[in-house]
Amino acid sequence: MMQHLAIVMDGNRRWAKKNKMDVFLGHSKGGVDAAIRTIEFCLDRGISFLSLYTFSLENFKRSETEKTFLFNLLADEGEKHLQEFAKKGVKIRFVGDRSLFPKNVLKVCNNLEEQTKNLSNLTLNILFCYGAQQEIVSGVRALLRKIKSGFLKEEDINKEELERCLWTNGSPEPDLIIRTGGTKRLSNFLLYQSV
Repeated sequence: MMQHLAIVMDGNRRWAKKNKMDVFLGHSKGGVDAAIRTIEFCLDRGISFLSLYTFSLENFKRSETEKTFLFNLLADEGEKHLQEFAKKGVKIRFVGDRSLFPKNVLKVCNNLEEQTKNLSNLTLNILFCYGAQQEIVSGVRALLRKIKSGFLKEEDINKEELERCLWTNGSPEPDLIIRTGGTKRLSNFLLYQSV
């Protein structure tokens, strides 16, 4: 049985352009609706973990207008669906470089995590301001801090210790990774976990 489904949410802008819509509608209509349907799919089938790649570190190259729209969309939709998630037992985790979260979005993210932290039907990992290479570097730095502080010896470093230091700590490796939009590449998504 599948335990962890991971999805690279891709192609929303292309979908909107193909359907002669504003690219922002691709995110708000295509992306949000697809995410909600996928959460329902996982709940219906007893899948315990769902990871959605919503905003990569590479996405910071987009225009300020689009970034602001995406950040506000995440905050607004998260707050809008909080009660529904809570009722269905969805635990929300934001996975990524929190130092890059816009302040207004960070406040919402922290609230969503706090309100759902004890729920257990589905853990929804929202990969936001995320990059797999950066996650690995962050994990190595955390290991080095443990060694410097005396909590860990170099010879004690192993796979499990590194995994405890990764942003995705607590989630199993994905059983299946889907990339929507038709492009065939991982795009810095769960590189360590997808081995």
